[in-house]
Amino acid sequence: MRHRELGHTGLTVSEIGYGAWGLGQGAWVGADDDSGVRALHRAIDLGVTFIDTARAYDRSERIVGRALKELPGGGDGVHVATKAGPKVPVSLAPSGIDVMEAFPGAHLRESLETSLRELGRDHVDLLQLHTWEDEWTGRGDWLETVDALKQEGKIRAFGISVKDHQPENVLTVLRTGVLDTVQVIYNVFEQAPSDALLPACEEHGVGVIVRVALDEGALTGAIRKGVTFPEGDWRNWYFRDDRPAEVEERVEAILAELRIGADELPSAALRFALAGQAISTVIVGMRSLTNVERNAAIAEAPPLTAQELSLLAKHRWQKNFYG
Repeated sequence: MRHRELGHTGLTVSEIGYGAWGLGQGAWVGADDDSGVRALHRAIDLGVTFIDTARAYDRSERIVGRALKELPGGGDGVHVATKAGPKVPVSLAPSGIDVMEAFPGAHLRESLETSLRELGRDHVDLLQLHTWEDEWTGRGDWLETVDALKQEGKIRAFGISVKDHQPENVLTVLRTGVLDTVQVIYNVFEQAPSDALLPACEEHGVGVIVRVALDEGALTGAIRKGVTFPEGDWRNWYFRDDRPAEVEERVEAILAELRIGADELPSAALRFALAGQAISTVIVGMRSLTNVERNAAIAEAPPLTAQELSLLAKHRWQKNFYG
């Protein structure tokens, strides 16, 4: 497993990180505590040193905590990131909510303390806000709380997880120098972060955590017309109506242009994300041992060539299946 610097935090993290949303057993059907622990242990065995979870991910923090506790040294050397959600619901559209309603400092501290109890740790390496509106920059008392939590040793770094498909909605606060990291959707289809956000992160030394590099499975080759998911699985909503057929058509075009089979697509998609400017790590949801081993194996794969990257750049697709 190759490693990279996480911006200017002083932390070094694995290129492939573990996205732990699916371990929570809420939105994703088919996981349980024991299988989640096994998957995490296997990922760490294969060199994964960065785990991303959140207060909002149902049981996820608890499972991460259990998995680390069962390792020698309590998982020393594995970096854990979590997220504090807003105190009140914040929509993807501009909400008009004041930052003191969404992220008052007391709420931020309370959320972190709950996360630490669930994780069984005395600190996290990275605390992130689970949403953001750039008009909140310079307002509220959240930053004072972040600074205090750093001084107390409860967090080592601080970042923001950007709203889905809104990579520009963090540029103002980023340029103030208060962020250590930004987490953003970036993949073969969603290339908008490369326009302004990734260059800004490189300029300011901010580490970039890529999420949804496989587009919730669309870039694995498994989403085709007629695909079905277990009852209660959120992907029934994400890939609703004629969306699987749209994905299949787009994926077939990628496979034809790269002259690869569908089984090679996940590796190509992850290597595309890793080639982005200022990228520190790409977090991937991987609940099965098979997927853990497949994704970790890209450590042995060469980077995509300039020609391959140029071909993939043409497959930018302005869509928003979250809408």
